[in-house]
Amino acid sequence: MFKKILIANRGEIAVRIIRACREIGVATVAVYSEADRNSLHVDLADETVCIGPARARDSYLNTKNIISATVLTGAEAIHPGFGFLAENSKFAEMCKACHIAFIGPDPEVIEMMGNKAKARQIMGQAGVPIVPGIEGVLANFKQAEASAERIGYPIMLKASAGGGGKGIRIVWSRDELKKAYDMAKKEAQAAFDDDSMYLEKYLVEPRHIEFQILADHYGNVIHLGERDCSIQRRNQKVIEEAPSTVLSDELRWKMGDTAVRAAQAVGYKSAGTIEFLVDNNGGYYFMEMNTRIQVEHPVTELVTGIDIVKEQLKIASGEQLNIRQDDVHIQGHAIECRINAENPALGFRPSPGKVNILLWPGGNGVRLDSALYSGYDIPPTYDSMIAKLITHGQDRNEAISKMRRALDEFIIEGIDTNIEFLFQILNNPKFRCAEIDTSFIAKEFDYGA
Repeated sequence: MFKKILIANRGEIAVRIIRACREIGVATVAVYSEADRNSLHVDLADETVCIGPARARDSYLNTKNIISATVLTGAEAIHPGFGFLAENSKFAEMCKACHIAFIGPDPEVIEMMGNKAKARQIMGQAGVPIVPGIEGVLANFKQAEASAERIGYPIMLKASAGGGGKGIRIVWSRDELKKAYDMAKKEAQAAFDDDSMYLEKYLVEPRHIEFQILADHYGNVIHLGERDCSIQRRNQKVIEEAPSTVLSDELRWKMGDTAVRAAQAVGYKSAGTIEFLVDNNGGYYFMEMNTRIQVEHPVTELVTGIDIVKEQLKIASGEQLNIRQDDVHIQGHAIECRINAENPALGFRPSPGKVNILLWPGGNGVRLDSALYSGYDIPPTYDSMIAKLITHGQDRNEAISKMRRALDEFIIEGIDTNIEFLFQILNNPKFRCAEIDTSFIAKEFDYGA
């Protein structure tokens, strides 16, 4: 196992990684921007290094400063968390060249799976079901027009280098295609510095189901069951749960086996996620692979009892998986709510500022991952997610009841949050009956969703 690692991230995921490292005796180095000087992850780490000004590109995306901080402190490895550099193959290659372990898959795999069009092609060749679409990327608008006519509307335009819901447009008819194509390319260029697009059939009202993967350097690959991430707003997840209510035992086995084969097809090593869309007839299709820890990993941890971050560390340090597929058992049900500093009534406008009063929820079966504290000043520079509230119960109804109780106890004053909006989702009769799909929020709520 490593003696010291550097965490190239901030906020709750940095705190989450520090806590895991403390429990297994690994020292940690926190990097921070000038805006994060008073952040919790800075206080908890064994060592700290300031890596630049507030803007992410000058700090958390500043590869030169991060590598320098790693060398300066003698850290043996870098954990990228999620976001920022987590799926940056060039950064992973830099770590390799500097003899620093990157806690994630090989750079080549990140590159392959980061290009969504290429990932589709690889998975199709491996026999993994994929949504009908084009091979490779679109050369121009004329190809997009012809491909859409061949596949049939509705279709989805996606940025090849995409993620986080950026560079995506659903197109219902030929009349909408040109505007959607131009807007998606512009957004992709701004978000990823890459405007290449691909096109696939849009599945109406599917479930978004993902399988958690663990794979070591010795060819051992297992899955830890599925998460249902269908509650989304504009392709951004809002509530996640495990297990999914839509999967039969047979379908769960098939999809889990497919997820393992998908990871094996690219020689995957580390924790990762295979994401699928499931239609109303039980058909399932590969959507993408996330080559990093997921925001929603806690729900899987609560139903399996497996610490995914610790497993990442073990794999990256060269240890062999000591968990077999037969050792994975799903116990009860878990739900995660993303708590954001935003105002849903004002179009989900971000709400940075000082946290004047903070009261955490607690009790049996309640977990909260966050970097908040009373008096903390939330900067306007980064993502609006400030906490993840997770509950675990014997079944889905108990997990929902615990979540409602925990949200009711959760008091944050000084900023706006989406807690009331989450309450409305949990109290919705269709959600309570698990009648959900990726269009749930757009259909049920008038929030400009």
